[in-house]
Amino acid sequence: MTNSHEEVTDSPVKWVADHVKRYVASDGENGHRWSGQLTLLLTTHGRKTGLLRRTALIYGEDGDRYIVVGSNSGKENHPAWYMNLLENPEVQVQVGAKQFAAQARPATGEERSRLWELMAGIFPTYKTFQKKTDREIPVVILEPD
Repeated sequence: MTNSHEEVTDSPVKWVADHVKRYVASDGENGHRWSGQLTLLLTTHGRKTGLLRRTALIYGEDGDRYIVVGSNSGKENHPAWYMNLLENPEVQVQVGAKQFAAQARPATGEERSRLWELMAGIFPTYKTFQKKTDREIPVVILEPD
């Protein structure tokens, strides 16, 4: 997905961008664990610009797959990274020092229910976020290539 010469734009949210910068600079040593939660870096292609966009997300594991949640803090709209991966599911992921290409897809049905409970167990605030919005907060599966 990415060539080493392609520029990546980090989250427009300052504290997230600062987290990403620390994560990248330390090869995951500073940032993999954030406020007691494990986080990964997700890079998508911008659906409007085609530019690479990177953010940090809390994750869970389901076998060899990584699970993330598009909560957007309970706002009425999906996060940009989620909309981007719907357009182009080929993503880059960094977990600690490990970097790899993956395919992203929203979980549905029973699988979504099971993975939602997994993620709400890791970060219970997701349930609070769900109460703030009428949209179903997406649960996304990242399957390494």
